Amino acid sequence: MKRRSGFRVMMGLIGMVRPLTGYMILAILMGLIGHLCAAFITVLGGYAVLNVLGFSTRLSLRGIFAAALIFAVVRGFLRYAEQSCNHFIAFKLLALIRDKVFQSLRRLCPAKLEGKDKGDLISVITSDIELLEVFYAHTISPIVIAVLFCAVMCVYISQFHVALGLIALLAYLVVGAFIPVMISRQSGDTGMKFRAKSGELSSFVLDSLRGLSEIQQYGIGKKRLESMNQQTDELSGDEELLKRITGRNAAVTNTAILVFDLLMLFAAAGLCQGGAIDFSQMLLAVLALMSSFGPAVALANLGSTLQNTFAAGNRVLNILEETPVVEDVTGKQAVTFAGAAAEHVTFAYKDETILSDVSMEIPEHAVIGISGRSGSGKSTLLKLFMRFWETDKGSIKISGRNISDINTTNLRDMESFVTQETHLFHDSIKNNLRIARLDASDEELVTACKKASIHDFIMSLPKGYDTEVGELGDTLSGGEKQRIGLARAFLHDAPMMLLDEPTSNLDSLNEAVILKSLHEEREGKTIVLVSHRQSTMRITDRVYSVEHGRIS
Repeated sequence: MKRRSGFRVMMGLIGMVRPLTGYMILAILMGLIGHLCAAFITVLGGYAVLNVLGFSTRLSLRGIFAAALIFAVVRGFLRYAEQSCNHFIAFKLLALIRDKVFQSLRRLCPAKLEGKDKGDLISVITSDIELLEVFYAHTISPIVIAVLFCAVMCVYISQFHVALGLIALLAYLVVGAFIPVMISRQSGDTGMKFRAKSGELSSFVLDSLRGLSEIQQYGIGKKRLESMNQQTDELSGDEELLKRITGRNAAVTNTAILVFDLLMLFAAAGLCQGGAIDFSQMLLAVLALMSSFGPAVALANLGSTLQNTFAAGNRVLNILEETPVVEDVTGKQAVTFAGAAAEHVTFAYKDETILSDVSMEIPEHAVIGISGRSGSGKSTLLKLFMRFWETDKGSIKISGRNISDINTTNLRDMESFVTQETHLFHDSIKNNLRIARLDASDEELVTACKKASIHDFIMSLPKGYDTEVGELGDTLSGGEKQRIGLARAFLHDAPMMLLDEPTSNLDSLNEAVILKSLHEEREGKTIVLVSHRQSTMRITDRVYSVEHGRIS
């Protein structure tokens, strides 16, 4: 996992605000005016005291109270409007970020996502992105507001005396900049560890839920529970540490504010005693500083809360900036299927060579079989034909053209791929079938299911094709899911079918029906069969045997 500095994460997240820049500027202006109104209510109180004491002020006592009332109403309205604007920006951006993350996942799959921790991915997509709401609603505009507000207050206090303005500037810098940076450095990578452990716990829980039957069968529930409790305790420990950092941050900030309030009071009193300023200027300068720490305190609080947010942002940016193994191809001339071939293909996964100098011809309308031991590279070869990965050496061709020079959508339209494990969504059987062809009619669904020997089973269910299959298809057997996968391939109606162990979970009767359907399809299709079963290989025109990554 790539780790970025907090500044780089912040810049990466700010870059996503561009579509909503206008709303952000509006939120900043409303926040700035609102904070100025809040600060000057106290200052107006000072003017009222001076008025009562007989000092000359520009406003009457009635005018001062009227102005304070107006400032209070404006402050309340602008506070609400600023927060509404910030949260509109935050939730709009969260939707945009989720869309970008899903687009990135589509680009990265399947090569970069194979072996990825699914629970950790779910944690990124849900809780990590949700945490970014803190950044977009409570970080960007408060930082800009604090800088502008502090500048205005420094100018206002400096009009009484430059030394007082410098004290105010130092106070704002210490409270709003130095303390957050110091707290952030002290917390180190605690936030990153917390988010990583949170993802690991999500993965562990997801694994445990999926493996409940095995856990019960082998009686390891107690051990799994102990492991879950241990991870939860570790996560709670990190969370406690983060809260301690937050508490320490608040204590240091409040102490600094008290120190600078006293420093301003003594400095102003000294200047007043020395004749540099009068009592009214001393009072207004002290009140102005005491009432103006709100935006700076908001920045100080970010020092602890942002650790968790930046850790979440770093994990989100890792997905958004991940480079896919295979880029989609567009803008090429469309190709019509007329046979396929592998020419001297070599492919390695990391440091392990899977295929070495593999060549095979797949003529149009032929049924080609690929046999071999488990782990010999048969499934990998099919994935290379799908261009899930790029070959290290050699080439995969369709109609004489390298598939890396064929539009990705064109390539997918020419191929149907049935894997060893069929994934079913928590939806109806009908909708699970239609992912192969969204515009398929009910009659076409029935025809495809009959070819896959699954129609009679579906019709035996209470709701037929409208029956929901449950999460991950858990309500169906392995053979039933496999036949639905085959029905998808028939429905897709591509000229080339790549079938990876299509009958491994079937009894001999259903296998015979499906093989008969495949044999009948050979007139208009090219079929590549990977199987260990000799009975499946009887319908093939030619069988290639893959041993240790080579064709024998």
